[in-house]
Amino acid sequence: MTDAAELTAELIRCPSVTPEEAGALTLLADRLLAAGFEVVRVDRNGTPNLFARWGAKDAARSFGFNGHTDVVPPGNLGSWAHPPFSGHLDADGMIWGRGATDMKSGVAAFVAAAIDFVTETPPEDGAVILTITGDEEGDAHDGTLAILDWMAANGERMDVCIVGEPSNPDTFGEMMKIGRRGSVTYRVTAHGVQGHVAYPDRVRNPLHALCWFLDELATTPLDEGTEHFGPSSLQVTTIDCGNKASNVVPEQATAVFNIRFNDLHTPEALDADLQARAAAISADSGVAIVLTPDVSGMAFLTEPGTFVDLVRGIVEAETGIQPVLSTSGGTSDARFVKDHCPVLEFGLVGRFMHEVDERVPADQVHALKRVYQRVLAEYFA
Repeated sequence: MTDAAELTAELIRCPSVTPEEAGALTLLADRLLAAGFEVVRVDRNGTPNLFARWGAKDAARSFGFNGHTDVVPPGNLGSWAHPPFSGHLDADGMIWGRGATDMKSGVAAFVAAAIDFVTETPPEDGAVILTITGDEEGDAHDGTLAILDWMAANGERMDVCIVGEPSNPDTFGEMMKIGRRGSVTYRVTAHGVQGHVAYPDRVRNPLHALCWFLDELATTPLDEGTEHFGPSSLQVTTIDCGNKASNVVPEQATAVFNIRFNDLHTPEALDADLQARAAAISADSGVAIVLTPDVSGMAFLTEPGTFVDLVRGIVEAETGIQPVLSTSGGTSDARFVKDHCPVLEFGLVGRFMHEVDERVPADQVHALKRVYQRVLAEYFA
């Protein structure tokens, strides 16, 4: 039997801060090869990725898991109770280290579940596929996307997929994600006319126009939400003009805001609306407002049905809690997988992710492995 908690600790000991692989994927590849998986490194532009399949490429059914072994930097090492790459197991059964929650434990759980499942009860005419990237915490341009591109080019497929990100806010089993909001970040530049503050007739203040524009956005709700999504949210994150003089109107001012949007919107429709608002304020103020969008994810939903019901029922059977079907939180690599096959997210409690002293209960890792292994068994039954 593969010990998922021990594998979590081993992965934590690999200091795989994005984009470093640091031995994490090599460790997993060795374990999977020994269990009879076909393993391929799908690195792209220096980004480390791993694809593994047990069973035939043309199997009647294939079940996939997706996750990442890269982690965010640990921050101040002196602030940690235990070294961030120690994988320390304390007397209370907590595994400490960067990635303990997000998400080396999730990867360890589905790798251990997959190995034990195909070893103990190999499915007839079925395939188990694992896609693991080293670039989820970074730009993600060459991570899961690279694996999916490689799969398409090589005739590989997943019929359904679980992303093992931490999905539960406080209690294991309380939530699974069946979708995510979209995300678009805007950089705004307002171009005015610089001059002395005492001569307002000679200047066009870009800060006034920019604040007018941002206030209109911030005080006008985008929507009231949908059946599975809360209201879309717009948050201004920075405003700057670099002006150190109190008697000078600056020539230019900039701002950044992010929109997390639900399934009522597309980036194209949002952009058309924002550009129209900016143009109207530009015409009234004489200050040119230029918007540059960067879309990092589309809103998507995996409709409740056979796949969602299967996983939800097993989580409830294992935990005694019926998980809420949620679309909350930030983005994940599910935003890429959803273009390949139906996808949902279920993992551990995310309480300590990205924090100093990140840690996870070992018994929770074992529980997650049991959920994953039972999902595999019932999916192929």
